[in-house]
Amino acid sequence: MLKTISVRTSAQTEMVDVTGQVQRELGATEVKEGRLTLYVPHTTAAITINEGADPAVKADILMVLNQIVPWRADYKHMEGNSPAHVKASLLGAAETMLVSGGRLVLGTWQKIFFCEFDGPRNRKLHLQIAALCK
Repeated sequence: MLKTISVRTSAQTEMVDVTGQVQRELGATEVKEGRLTLYVPHTTAAITINEGADPAVKADILMVLNQIVPWRADYKHMEGNSPAHVKASLLGAAETMLVSGGRLVLGTWQKIFFCEFDGPRNRKLHLQIAALCK
């Protein structure tokens, strides 16, 4: 089953914790065991799983991405958002995780982050939930 959630970003570059939204969508289904795939249908945004307990981790990730892919360089793309495309490619458009007992299987400190690289914008995040056959 395919579901879509909306994500509103408020900065040019940011990581938005969407773990709660994703878990709520999963909880609204009858799927107890299976897989959940998240897909970002945007070329200047990404999805990742990382530590969510310490906000410094998000800040560090964004700092390093901005150092690796600076906003100003000799980019050829006419829209002026080439760094956003590069960052999105580095992190990726999809993540797949396990579902057990109707819950996402995440590590103690793990959260799911929607990564914005060309905001602020209204974005979409698609969830494909697949139940295991018995």
